[in-house]
Amino acid sequence: MSLQEAAAQADALAQAGSERELSQLRAQWDDELEAAARSADFRERALAFRAIGMFRWRAKEELLRRGLDDGSPAARGSALLSLELLSRDHPSTVNSIRPLLHKLLSDEDENPAVRRLAVLLLKNGSAQRDTIVLLDGLAADDGAPADLQKAASGVAQGLKRKAQAKR
Repeated sequence: MSLQEAAAQADALAQAGSERELSQLRAQWDDELEAAARSADFRERALAFRAIGMFRWRAKEELLRRGLDDGSPAARGSALLSLELLSRDHPSTVNSIRPLLHKLLSDEDENPAVRRLAVLLLKNGSAQRDTIVLLDGLAADDGAPADLQKAASGVAQGLKRKAQAKR
């Protein structure tokens, strides 16, 4: 079985709520996943970062944080996808990497797909003013791609609603 197949199996187990089997699968694939995340081949790193989310492997969040600094846009995107999955029920995941996400969004030389994924990840975090201001600025930036502007606007509005609901 390949890492990709194991990740798909882990995702199915997580969705079914089979924690015991998922834990056994994690133990079985721990070393191989770590090695893939440190591979020289960006495709292997991207697969490893994506697998962390599919395994619902919270203990590997630090590895995903390092993935955000990877030289490959594919690896950074995979790390963002996994962080989005892990943060759905845990806003602290987003809140702990917020400065890195802000940096990705502020970098106009960053891959547009990676920037879009960073925007979408911010929707799972708490509604902090600096994030809303950054997203509003990105939504109003005529130099930004239209799909990025639209995503930033939508997430900013959602965070504003979240902030209003807390009041």
